[in-house]
Amino acid sequence: MRYSRIMERSNQTLPPGSRWLLLTHQLPPHPAYLRVKIWRRLQAIGAVAIKKSVYVLPHSDDALEDLLWTAKEIEAGKGEALVCEARMLLGATDGQLRAQFDAAREADYAALVEAGKGAKKLVAKRRPSQRDLQSAEAVVKRLRKRCAEIAAIDFFGAGGRQTAESLIAELDARIRALATPLPPLVEARRKPAKQIFDGRTWVTRRGVKIDRVASAWLIRRFIDAKATFRFVDPLGYQHAPGELRFDMAAAEFTHRGDRCSFEVLLEDTKLVDPALAAIGEIIHDLDLKDGKFGRPETEGVRQLIAGLVLATDADEERIRQAGALFDNLYRSFREGLPMARARKGS
Repeated sequence: MRYSRIMERSNQTLPPGSRWLLLTHQLPPHPAYLRVKIWRRLQAIGAVAIKKSVYVLPHSDDALEDLLWTAKEIEAGKGEALVCEARMLLGATDGQLRAQFDAAREADYAALVEAGKGAKKLVAKRRPSQRDLQSAEAVVKRLRKRCAEIAAIDFFGAGGRQTAESLIAELDARIRALATPLPPLVEARRKPAKQIFDGRTWVTRRGVKIDRVASAWLIRRFIDAKATFRFVDPLGYQHAPGELRFDMAAAEFTHRGDRCSFEVLLEDTKLVDPALAAIGEIIHDLDLKDGKFGRPETEGVRQLIAGLVLATDADEERIRQAGALFDNLYRSFREGLPMARARKGS
């Protein structure tokens, strides 16, 4: 009877979320730090344990990549690892697994909210000191980064996210209301040599996402209005005379030090514009994932770009759709909307 129920479940049409990825591993007793390293890695990617040394993630391309990288780390440490795709037929149900993921994320969001209480006390004063404001800003920056990390592994939408995001938004609004208004943005200016870029062919890797999408907008909007783009497979690409490459190996404009391609384009083309610099900070944090700037707009931009990437596989169409997004973002920075909000205390 038990076997027949298993067979009945296995023959049903699978609802969304019913495909899972499993990682099973065996670690050597030494070195001791390897066990901690792998545990932290699994926590960071959002995996939950269903048995000893058996971890699960909802099936997705990103989850598969994360587990394969983890398996390579285990094997590099002379351990053994196996990654496989699975359906739950006996033992834990799909609903129980989803509940386990939600419980893990609820705990993460609750810890974040608890960590924000100190900052809330600092800015609750009528006239907090500059030191208190700076301390609160530093806390909010850390909270925003941590919230984005949790949201990235919140696969089924735990309810605690809304509470955490509301707290961060409340703190951010209060700090902006108390802070001294910033001076108005200066006019954008460019040092000479604009004529070098006039109708050039710009080449980048196909499958454009964050840095390449933003860089293409920057090129066409501010650097070379007549630019044409080529999207190539880097392994088979042969560089042609006159072509300019960005965000790819051996490119004229690509990552340099701790700067993303967008930031390098700004520097090398000598564009001086605080609004573009602000966008560069957002793209930096999204592309390099180091939380260096922690701007409040970053998570919203990430979600919008993720949406347009899902909407189309056509690179030129992704760039076209992103154009409106970045035009509006640029306009908001140029017209000082964040500063206006701070003055109103909203």
